[in-house]
Amino acid sequence: MCIFEVIFIKKPLQKLSAKIGLFIILLLVLAACDAVKRVPQGKYLLSENEIVVNGEVNEAYNINNIPYLQPNTKVPLLGTPVRLYIYNWARPNLDTILQHKLNDNDQRTLKFWSGVLSRKQLDKYIKFKLGFNDVLKDFGEEPAIITENLTKRSADRLTEYYNSKGWFNAETTYEIEKDSANKRAKVIYSVNTQRPYIIDSLKTFIKSAAADSIYQAHKNESFIKKDAQYELLDINAETSRITELMRNNGLFHFDQEFISFVGDSVNTNHRVNLEMNIRNREIRGRDSVYELPLKVHKISKVKVTTDYGYALRNDTYSDSLVRDDHYLYAYDKLRYKSKRLIDAIFIEPGETYSDEARNQTLIRLSQLGTFRYPDLRFSEDPDDPEGTDLIANILLTPLPKFNLRADFDISTSNIQRFGIAGGGSLRIRNVLGGMETLQISGRASIGDSRTAAGSNSPELFDITEIGADVSLTIPRIFFPIRTNFIAPEMSPSTSFTTGIGIQQNIGLDKQNVTGGINYKWTPSENLNYRFDLFDIQYVRNLNISNYFNVYENSYDELNTIALGYPTQVLPYLNEDGNLDIPDGALDFINAVQNRNIAVTTTEFNDVVNIEERRQRLTEDNLILASSFTYYKNTRDNLFDDEFTSFRAKLEVAGNTLSAISNLIGLEENENGSSRVLGVTFSQYVKTELDFIKHWDFGNDNILAVRAYGGIAIPYGNSNSIPFIRSFFGGGSNDNRAWQAYRLGPGSTDSPNDFNEANMKLAFNAEQRFTFLGDLKGAIFADVGNIWNALDNIEDPQATFTGLKSLEDIAVGTGFGLRYDFSFFVLRFDIGFKTYDPALPNGERWFKNTNFSNAVYNVGINYPF
Repeated sequence: MCIFEVIFIKKPLQKLSAKIGLFIILLLVLAACDAVKRVPQGKYLLSENEIVVNGEVNEAYNINNIPYLQPNTKVPLLGTPVRLYIYNWARPNLDTILQHKLNDNDQRTLKFWSGVLSRKQLDKYIKFKLGFNDVLKDFGEEPAIITENLTKRSADRLTEYYNSKGWFNAETTYEIEKDSANKRAKVIYSVNTQRPYIIDSLKTFIKSAAADSIYQAHKNESFIKKDAQYELLDINAETSRITELMRNNGLFHFDQEFISFVGDSVNTNHRVNLEMNIRNREIRGRDSVYELPLKVHKISKVKVTTDYGYALRNDTYSDSLVRDDHYLYAYDKLRYKSKRLIDAIFIEPGETYSDEARNQTLIRLSQLGTFRYPDLRFSEDPDDPEGTDLIANILLTPLPKFNLRADFDISTSNIQRFGIAGGGSLRIRNVLGGMETLQISGRASIGDSRTAAGSNSPELFDITEIGADVSLTIPRIFFPIRTNFIAPEMSPSTSFTTGIGIQQNIGLDKQNVTGGINYKWTPSENLNYRFDLFDIQYVRNLNISNYFNVYENSYDELNTIALGYPTQVLPYLNEDGNLDIPDGALDFINAVQNRNIAVTTTEFNDVVNIEERRQRLTEDNLILASSFTYYKNTRDNLFDDEFTSFRAKLEVAGNTLSAISNLIGLEENENGSSRVLGVTFSQYVKTELDFIKHWDFGNDNILAVRAYGGIAIPYGNSNSIPFIRSFFGGGSNDNRAWQAYRLGPGSTDSPNDFNEANMKLAFNAEQRFTFLGDLKGAIFADVGNIWNALDNIEDPQATFTGLKSLEDIAVGTGFGLRYDFSFFVLRFDIGFKTYDPALPNGERWFKNTNFSNAVYNVGINYPF
């Protein structure tokens, strides 16, 4: 039973937020709950399993998880079985209780309810109460009540586990330590492993000569080693290895069930003599079973139906083609270039059958995005009297050539009162006959401005944005130089992209033109490469005068400085007594820089920094870059929670334009930097390293860590990095104690709306666990910052000068909740500023570690 009090405080403490109060009340409620409320008399709630192996307490998770009965799940940090408490809140047999109370003979109960609710309302109330009671049961967790049967089975399971590890004489006993006063008990399992058994010999009995020949050629790769301790996992791994080996070397009919192991450990002085048997294929007739020797099968023909449909299966082909011993058929017309289609098929006539070639073919055909669920069937060639030749029949069902998608959106934001946006795309498959995909997409929006961005138009829809993108994807490497090192098995592709975007009365009214050529290939299942030959981006700002309306924090800081000199700034003020935008603000900046207004040194530096930032964010950008990305991920599938990933990227920009400038002599600006079409092009080198590691401790208990580092160094034609290529700190996927763009650079307490720099370090650690069913919990620590390095920023607080600058690394900690919807995870995190480098030395630790200064993040899926 839960017993608690609610105490009303007339004058709450100022530093205690409502959230903290509710959290404390929740803790008090849980602490007052009786965990053994639903434990029957004479039974005991399991408090702990203790496993003692050869006299020593075992702490390994995989061993502690073996007993069938486990203690009720406790939530980390709280240390309480919350789900058990929720289950206890439900009432057992509530339907029977309610039925008894509302029985026709219980006239007093009926009389009371009839005076409050109608019969219909009463029925709905009962249905709701029963439903809510079921929800509590489903969401909760039944008490882990100890039973003799489960305990004995758990002891036997421990014995079986150690038997599988080679301790064939292992014995397990158990003892239940009961605390009758609290109705709780602890189970102690004592395992005596005794002496382990060692592999002495392995004899093989393989009926098929073909299978024996394949095995003997690869027996050195066996997982079973002489003088190693017996291990059932090694036997299973060897079974899988042999199965894969046989099926990849032509034994089409081979099955894992053909393999069996027998061990002799009687009177062998703790040594095991293993026998491995591989039987032949068994054919069951009507009245008998007979064997067929396993044989090596070869591919005699590859037949491809390019427009297969179930309704057409009995029709006659109207078009066909033979190329390189591949037979292509179509019920209508062959619409694919034969060479390009054959390049996606890795099953070759004359070669030995292989599961690997079969799987690669299915994967590649699916990746083309041209066919729906490719089907691959093998049949024995009737023209082969030996019965060893196979015909590979590939059935391809084309996806629609044209695919049209459209979307529509209505929104509101701090920039616009009302906005309407729409977009769509047209995908054209097999556009050139070689499984190429052409996609044309467009987007447009109109909105009613709140005039926050400086628009004073009386029109209803005074802000607009329009854009279009075109991409062509070719399923091969399209390059003037031969690239034989990128084989078709590596799933190569080439993409050509271009796009344009135009804004009006939004921010600085950017015009954006992009284009690029990139190549992708996958040498192995876990390794990917990407090479961007050209990545072009041109950004033009049409409304620079709107800068201080967009970047309001910069304006507020500038205006505050200006108002400290009322008599001198009077010509720069508007009718409201603030700096006029844009002329007044710009004139004030010029006056300060020319020393016409004598401000303090600190104020002078602030004004200079504001102007440097304004010039950087309002300058037009021309970027022509090339980059190479290496990405390796050991994750096997979506359900694999223990893996490692590493991504490295190197990007170089401006070298091509610099070489052209040296040859033909491009126009230069006042600083001597070359310009193309009136725009100074960017020149820099940028590198990024990203490492992620996940450890799975079972029961959704996962530790995830991430380390990230990046730097972009300008040179040649540039002394800074374009804003769109710089780094920022904070946000739901970075340091969650700071909002995006609000962290750094360095130890600066910058008021800018968007803080960025050209160097970044970030380290994250997160412990994830089950909180309540599909509701997951996490505690995390985020460490990192951004700095300026080797660019034109001279502020020592923002500049990375060496190891001492690591003192400016920010630390954020916090906790979060995540709900798993299977196809995505909705995430909510609360980050606290644990170490804030923007504060004075001696006040950085835990100064703002409270809910009033916390940052609340909402995200989709995990941050890393």
